Amino acid sequence: MISTISRDDAFTLLKEYNKEPFHIQHALTVEAVMDWYAKKLGYEAEAQYWAITGLLHDIDFELYPEQHCKKAPELLKKGGVSEEMIYSICSHGYGICSDAEPKHEMEKVLFAVDELTGLIGAAAKMRPSRSVSDMEVSSLKKKFKDKRFAAGCSRDVIKEGAERLGWTLEELMEQTILAMRSCEQQVADAMKEYEAS
Repeated sequence: MISTISRDDAFTLLKEYNKEPFHIQHALTVEAVMDWYAKKLGYEAEAQYWAITGLLHDIDFELYPEQHCKKAPELLKKGGVSEEMIYSICSHGYGICSDAEPKHEMEKVLFAVDELTGLIGAAAKMRPSRSVSDMEVSSLKKKFKDKRFAAGCSRDVIKEGAERLGWTLEELMEQTILAMRSCEQQVADAMKEYEAS
């Protein structure tokens, strides 16, 4: 899996269709988390592919929420993204807005962490530290069980994501907290730069 688009071109493409800081921050977070997982799971040679897939996964969501994963191929093709990566991107919406099933381990990770990073991010904002740096799996599980908390983050998708990977929910939570911890400052710095531009 080799990316046909550079990281700079991918970020420019993302910004063409996404302006809201919330969406940019989510894209940057998923990018960094996917990069972390690629290295953790032994796919270092494909880390750029994993990361760029994460960066672009919601390219159509801000402008076309009703056509999520359906409009993406058109926008991505125009930007020079390969068919392989387009499939990977669309697979994160499998069963909800896409028929592309996650097959490769990278696609299964993206499917699992997309919703989970949103839940972890929301939980971090409620902490005195406003950070994932001191977050424990036990406190995240409490938020996970409270259906009213971050109600837009699908618990069913997160659970299915863990199952597809053959991991327990706790393993997925623990690893994703570690991934987000590793990139929290990098994403914060990138957001300052984005908001200043």
